[in-house]
Amino acid sequence: MGTSIRETVLRVLVIFCLVCLCTATDDVSVKEPLVFTVASNETEGYLRYLRSAKHYGLTVTTLGMGKPWLGGNMKSVGGGYKINLLREALKPYREEQDRLVLFTDSYDVLFLAPWERILEKFTHFEASIVFGAEPYCWPDESLKSSYPPLEGRGMRFLNSGLFMGYADKVYKMLKTPSKDAEDDQLYYTKVYLDKELRKELNIKLDHMATLFQNLNGVEEQVVLSLEPTEKEATLANTEYSTKPAIVHGNGPSKLALNSYANYLAGAFVDGDCKTAQENRLTLPEDATKLPLVTMALFVEKPTPFLEEWFDRIAKLNYPGDRLDVLVHSSVPYHAATVKAFLDRQEGQYRSLKAVHPEDDFTESAARTLATKHCVQRDCDYLFVVDSEGHLDNSDVLRALLEANRNVIAPVLTRPEKVWSNFWGALSSQGFYARSNDYMDIVARKLLGLWNVPFISISYLVKRAVLPDVSYELQETDPDMAVCWHFRSKGIFMHVTNVEQYGHLVDTEYFDMTRTHPDFYQLFNNRHDWELRYLAADYKQQLEADFVPQQPCPDVYWLAIGSERFCDDLREIVEAFGEWSDGSHSDKRLQGGYEAVPTRDIHMNQVGLEQVWLKFLQLYIRPLQEKIFTGYFHDPPRSLMNFVVRYRPDEQPSLRPHHDSSTYTINIALNSYGTDYEGGGCRFLRYNCSVVETRKGWLLLHPGRLTHFHEGLVTTKGTRYIMISFVDP
Repeated sequence: MGTSIRETVLRVLVIFCLVCLCTATDDVSVKEPLVFTVASNETEGYLRYLRSAKHYGLTVTTLGMGKPWLGGNMKSVGGGYKINLLREALKPYREEQDRLVLFTDSYDVLFLAPWERILEKFTHFEASIVFGAEPYCWPDESLKSSYPPLEGRGMRFLNSGLFMGYADKVYKMLKTPSKDAEDDQLYYTKVYLDKELRKELNIKLDHMATLFQNLNGVEEQVVLSLEPTEKEATLANTEYSTKPAIVHGNGPSKLALNSYANYLAGAFVDGDCKTAQENRLTLPEDATKLPLVTMALFVEKPTPFLEEWFDRIAKLNYPGDRLDVLVHSSVPYHAATVKAFLDRQEGQYRSLKAVHPEDDFTESAARTLATKHCVQRDCDYLFVVDSEGHLDNSDVLRALLEANRNVIAPVLTRPEKVWSNFWGALSSQGFYARSNDYMDIVARKLLGLWNVPFISISYLVKRAVLPDVSYELQETDPDMAVCWHFRSKGIFMHVTNVEQYGHLVDTEYFDMTRTHPDFYQLFNNRHDWELRYLAADYKQQLEADFVPQQPCPDVYWLAIGSERFCDDLREIVEAFGEWSDGSHSDKRLQGGYEAVPTRDIHMNQVGLEQVWLKFLQLYIRPLQEKIFTGYFHDPPRSLMNFVVRYRPDEQPSLRPHHDSSTYTINIALNSYGTDYEGGGCRFLRYNCSVVETRKGWLLLHPGRLTHFHEGLVTTKGTRYIMISFVDP
């Protein structure tokens, strides 16, 4: 017992001297600590590990780099090779009692503090060797009862991924040979459980994560911490109120480590993502030297606003002769839209290939084909874009290339919603879980580059990792499969939200049985609906200084619908075709009587009633409130919403009448002078007529009392108008 006390005192004195010398002037000789790790390949995890070491001024010696890995597959047990490499590396230092050795794993480890902090925390233990601890007895659970009782709280069992000690003691610990494929954690566990050897080597475990934090099984205890006086995040264990200096994402906790690593070790400083600016690729100005990209376009489900998706693809700011394009569609409904793109883009790309529904490729097979096609075309990158992802930013491909990551996706979200093309975390079953930072990333409150466990819809893959791309996994969809393979092979998936790159459409309620089903998408895809169907100059009419045209007293002319709005609505009702007969008898109305009948089709007959009421609320009401000051009714009510058809041989005009409304809207759905002649609306009280109406423009006027009006005679062709009696 006396020898042990003397040794402890000596060790403490040595540590005290080292601490003092660390802060002394440069002319004082100090034995540098030895920091070792083992790695056979420069994976992204390894490079991240080195980055964290560099950030804190630590020099790491890597053992086994570039050599065959002999330590087994590490999926269950293995790693004895690490013991043998470390033993060989320590031979020159095996007698040194005042040289400290730190050993860590590399692919799943981050440094969180400089050497001075590491040394200070190590000193706290008054030990010769300190191992990190974890809550699981692994790999041999039968040894659980052999562990010494735990005094107080803490994690009870040894983990071999992080340990630190004096060179002479560590070398003695390694004296027993190990087979390369035997388990390193079991090796160190047996040393620790040997009571005499544990005492001789003065080995202790870091039960409360003072120095070493192993994450597996205790992720809920660990949080990112940012003190008011600090510029960068640290890691805190809330269970023990400790701030470890090194963290290890052992076992399944690697994903938690990946998430923390987005912020730790200087990755995020003062709210600025530093890693987004690291290792960036500068694209050559010479377009002929830009990377060759295979762009794989997938239409795997019925998708609204597919025309616009293809339009944005065609407008990407990247030379066509550096793009090989492969299109796969499994949806016969979209055949015409796909063909239109292929015809329009023929000759615009280095190559253009299409795989059609009749070619009978499954989605997994089609995505695998794209990977092979990329290799065959000698590509540098594979760029995947699914039809749900609209790339609004024409520079998105360049931005992803410049980010220079193995796998990277632009953050795409559904407008005004939190649905995106990435997951910030996974549940224990491998499905979606919301990470703490997900909402901030989606809302772009935090801007940067993020390591995430799942991406989809649009992403760029380097040629170097294409051999690891697989869309096959039993009973798993292709997106889940490819991400699982990336995770299992330690290939990081990144997303970037530095710029606004695009958005997602919602495909869930797209009804292909409708005529022009996109017109029905106002609720689910309002952003895209507005871009296609709302008049281009609609929003400027809401500005304070806008003065609307007034062709007659209290009659206003306003732009509301695009050409496509008018054409699609007109074709929807014509495809339905069940026009009323223009008589007073009308079974569609309560009471069955129409006082001022027209040839018309009601919105509820073509399934558009709720869409139209929403249209009135979103786009008509703001115009009405601006024009008829003081009248406010939200949402507007309208029982009569219908398209009227006027023809010389059918119903050419409409007799004078009042509308059953507070105000009426009358939208021209086709063009005067081209589609018809004559027509228009005359307000009798003012002897004022509005003729030569404009396609997509509405007349907004009071309905009762003051604006007695008639429909003028259509003399040629067919005139279509859309009518709503608002707030009857």
